[in-house]
Amino acid sequence: MAWMALFFIVPFYSVAAVAFGQVDPIRQSAVPEWNPRYWDFTLFTDVMHRVVNGDLGTVFIRTALYVVLAVAGCVVVGYPVAYFVSREAGKWRAALLVLMILPYWVSYLMRMLAWVNLLQPQGWMAQLLSHLPAGNRNWLSGQPITVVLGLVYGYVPFFILPLYATLDRIDGRLLEAARDLGATGRQAFWRVTLPLSRQGLMAACVITALPMVGDYYTNNLLSASPRTEMVGNQIVFFLQQTTQPQVGASLVLMLSAALLVVMAGYLVSVNRAQKLVTR
Repeated sequence: MAWMALFFIVPFYSVAAVAFGQVDPIRQSAVPEWNPRYWDFTLFTDVMHRVVNGDLGTVFIRTALYVVLAVAGCVVVGYPVAYFVSREAGKWRAALLVLMILPYWVSYLMRMLAWVNLLQPQGWMAQLLSHLPAGNRNWLSGQPITVVLGLVYGYVPFFILPLYATLDRIDGRLLEAARDLGATGRQAFWRVTLPLSRQGLMAACVITALPMVGDYYTNNLLSASPRTEMVGNQIVFFLQQTTQPQVGASLVLMLSAALLVVMAGYLVSVNRAQKLVTR
């Protein structure tokens, strides 16, 4: 509890003190209000109105769309990899696990810069994609697909590892029993493996989506266009490049509230699944 209070509650309260504080009219900077009795919710209400009915709402919708597409891409890429490593890798399992962890040893910034070099008009990846339908484009000029692919590449290891742990714990005798009862390999997967890995799949999606929502490096490096800005880009903009840090702090609180709703839904579903297993 002391750890949580130090590294979560205190910083979160500091953000709230900035969001509900005042503005120094001379320095044009935020003046945090530490006493909740004197908090001013006027600016926060204005920012919420902009999110619901104004320009910031588009950014939230765009962020949610990018995250959903990127998580779907992680499922398409990560599930077969996790399944293969857990069930088919054999003696190569340890080596493949090391290869999956290997991207963690390289800075996320460096990995995104590598994609910048590959997707430049002179890069071999861009030249290869130019031969595909609708592939002849400038991939670094504000293309949403570039940002989504960057998110998939950057966060797919977060997806694979927890899903691999779940698949690896599935008792192989259950699959043998399914085959003994006449199920084909595909039927055993759909009726045994996939249902038993559902909780791990949900956990992997949540673990992957949470950092994606606040990501701003990917868009800055692969697009740097207002057309693809995410909520994280807006937060950085208001906190570091304007005299309205209260707006950035308010966006942090709203984004945190939205993520808490997602986490609450995930925890409720896990609790229900555990009760069903117990019964």
